[in-house]
Amino acid sequence: MNAIFARIRWLYALIVIFTGMTLMIAIFHFVPNPYAQKISAWFIRLLVFIPVRVKGVPDPDAQMFLLNHQSDIDIGIMETITSKDLAWVAKKELFDVPFFGLVVKLPKDIALERESKTALVKLIKECKDRLDHGRVITIFPEGTRTETGKMKPFKAGAKIVADKYALKVQPVVLIATAWHFSNKRKDFRPGSVTAIYMDSFVADKEDPQWLDRLREQMQKVYDDELSNHPRYR
Repeated sequence: MNAIFARIRWLYALIVIFTGMTLMIAIFHFVPNPYAQKISAWFIRLLVFIPVRVKGVPDPDAQMFLLNHQSDIDIGIMETITSKDLAWVAKKELFDVPFFGLVVKLPKDIALERESKTALVKLIKECKDRLDHGRVITIFPEGTRTETGKMKPFKAGAKIVADKYALKVQPVVLIATAWHFSNKRKDFRPGSVTAIYMDSFVADKEDPQWLDRLREQMQKVYDDELSNHPRYR
């Protein structure tokens, strides 16, 4: 019986997410940027009953956000806890998916191709264009979702871009979002999510290890916060 209710909750959340994306597409050309994305994200958050507890202070001068990634609700959470116009970096394959491709193409998010010199040059060029338009480059440096609570190694693309333009980077740690919504388990559980803004810093290309150290720091913040939430254990 519990499994049936879990599946029903998941289907409800999936319908809300799909409807929210449809709303974003429908109103995109009628409202200024980035309001279509924000309205869609708030629509989803409110209808799936996920309040967000924010810790730390968002840096108004941040040029890049780096987030851990567990769930499809991560993007919506980030869109609603900042007023910034976010330029998401996503796999190129997502831009070719029917319907969903419009969600990333309309706001001119950045397609990340397979790692190669040509792809990196294109990534750097597109990031510079979005930065010039006042947007904040936003990346899941793990490159994919993981529900284990252990962050995967961070990919080098974020560091290459941040180093190139000496960007001010702010890490954001989302706590156990896969516990709330998981396509893998086909489960959805409403409830409060914690998002933690860590201290920002300016990327230093002379420091080859800063991205690896950042992963360790973000993992420690995640583990420390998780220890205060028995429901996630």
